Amino acid sequence: MRKLIAAIDLGTSKIVCIVGERTEQGVKIIALNEMPSKGINRGEVINIQSVLDSIKPTITGVENAIGEKINDVFVGISGQGIRCEQQTNQITRSNPDEYITAAEIDKITLGMQENFSHNGEEVLQAIPQSYNIDDFMGITEPVGMIGKQIFSNFKLFIGKKGSAELRRNAISRAGLNIKGLVLGPLASAKAVLDEEEKEVGVALLDIGSGTTDLIIIQDNIVRHAAVIPFGGNSITEDVKQGCGVSTKTAERLKIEKGFCMSSLADDRKIRINGIGGRDNKDIPYSHLAEIIESRVEELLEAALYEIEKSGYKDKLNAGLVITGGTAQLPNLTSFAHLITGLETRLAFPDKTFSEAEASITRPSLSTAVGLVLIGAEKLEKEGNAYSTTTPMDYSKQKDAPAAEVVKDEEKKQEPQQPKAPKKNPWGGFKDIFNSLKSDNVFTDNEA
Repeated sequence: MRKLIAAIDLGTSKIVCIVGERTEQGVKIIALNEMPSKGINRGEVINIQSVLDSIKPTITGVENAIGEKINDVFVGISGQGIRCEQQTNQITRSNPDEYITAAEIDKITLGMQENFSHNGEEVLQAIPQSYNIDDFMGITEPVGMIGKQIFSNFKLFIGKKGSAELRRNAISRAGLNIKGLVLGPLASAKAVLDEEEKEVGVALLDIGSGTTDLIIIQDNIVRHAAVIPFGGNSITEDVKQGCGVSTKTAERLKIEKGFCMSSLADDRKIRINGIGGRDNKDIPYSHLAEIIESRVEELLEAALYEIEKSGYKDKLNAGLVITGGTAQLPNLTSFAHLITGLETRLAFPDKTFSEAEASITRPSLSTAVGLVLIGAEKLEKEGNAYSTTTPMDYSKQKDAPAAEVVKDEEKKQEPQQPKAPKKNPWGGFKDIFNSLKSDNVFTDNEA
């Protein structure tokens, strides 16, 4: 039986269905499909039917590619309503001379997650920080110790019950069972951070379309997390307003002509074709860069505020790592270093996760790939037989639409020229814009 792990990333601008396979060499991505999303606003499901209209064809394309029906999925969860707080727990053991077991620690963690109830919220994930075992303080690996008292410190990631239920509802109506809900930034961290970075201290900034997720990891423990309620969409909206152009044109300006530092802009101008027979207009590169720089600076300052609030800024020896669809803006890492004072690098899933390098080595796929990796670890830990898929009945799939997916097995048999990565729409701050088509609406001209 093939050891397959399926995951779905429900993003503001796109939905990704991705499948990995556990092999002797590790987890390999064997198929993925992505489509523009509908019914999702700043990472939160707001219209289940619209989300279903996006999910179903995305899943169908992957199923047809792998020849298996997907039953269980790991699902990413994010959104502007997620917050984190510190909580503690203390238990007295009935048999203090017996070794502390992994099952015992898991029970404590599960209890922290299930017993929290406050103002219509729920704990999405409880992450242990340290344990005090009797007189031994600051223990991170309590399994195998003995003691009477276990005092636990936790970081709780908390979200609105209604928001999580809407996500579960949408997945359930698509005919899928949720094998696990995983915080988006934790998934991204799994895909793009190496073990040394997580040990010496690192901040990961995942800039999506609707929101930006920040997570801080030090000594391999998640120390802080925050959601900044805007992302790439806000940049597009600012370009739209500042340049007096349509959303589609603003998106293309941002992707193809935009960069973060106005001081690097030259004297050239970008010619925009007039709408409805009107005269063309020229937009200076410097003006476009100033608009983008202003919004990116606001985002980076919000991230810096959260980093300083965490108390870990001076412990981030690996600096800042940026990923997500908007992370590909030119000069972003240099600008981030200037604003935060932290060494910064751009990150995307490593090519070792797939033979098809061009398919997954994109910052926009960090969360999706991380969901598969976390899912594989969970299944291994539980001793699960990977029965997340079943063979397809092709007699019922004759009219199923084909989708553009990446199949690593085919690429091993017959090498192909990698396709250029798709450019991801990021949208505007006030509204959600999806699936913008590319037209030749502007050209470069000397001033």
